[in-house]
Amino acid sequence: MLRDKAGSYHDTSLMMSDLPGYLRNCSCTGKLALLAILVSGGIVLQILACALYNNWWPMLTVIMYVLLPMPLLFFAGFNVSSLLSESGNSWVKATKYLTGASTVGSIAIPAILKHAEFTGWGALAMELSSYFILVLAIMCYIQMNDDDYSFL
Repeated sequence: MLRDKAGSYHDTSLMMSDLPGYLRNCSCTGKLALLAILVSGGIVLQILACALYNNWWPMLTVIMYVLLPMPLLFFAGFNVSSLLSESGNSWVKATKYLTGASTVGSIAIPAILKHAEFTGWGALAMELSSYFILVLAIMCYIQMNDDDYSFL
């Protein structure tokens, strides 16, 4: 919602539909480019956390990054809206539980490695930064799909 000088609000989706097709495609391309930059930045930070300190233990977190979307893919399929509701379906509950456990593991593995003194503070900071950047990329992707773009 945008507010004009008179103080009334206007729906931005109506204004997007008034734009010519080439401007809408440019806007979608910019969002897609931002998403690509976020994902590549998260991957680079993960690799730098290992390479700068010559310690490859932080790559254990990548296992959790791979396991994180698996319950969503296997149990929920493409019906993401069921995950946001409080349904009594046992498959949805299992999906929520396994996704939550993977999310906690993505944060816990770097902390455990630091506590066991396998890694240093710099590697911990880079790993957690990588995690939060990748989560931000996922949230941007979900927002892009909510805008009802047919090509994604």
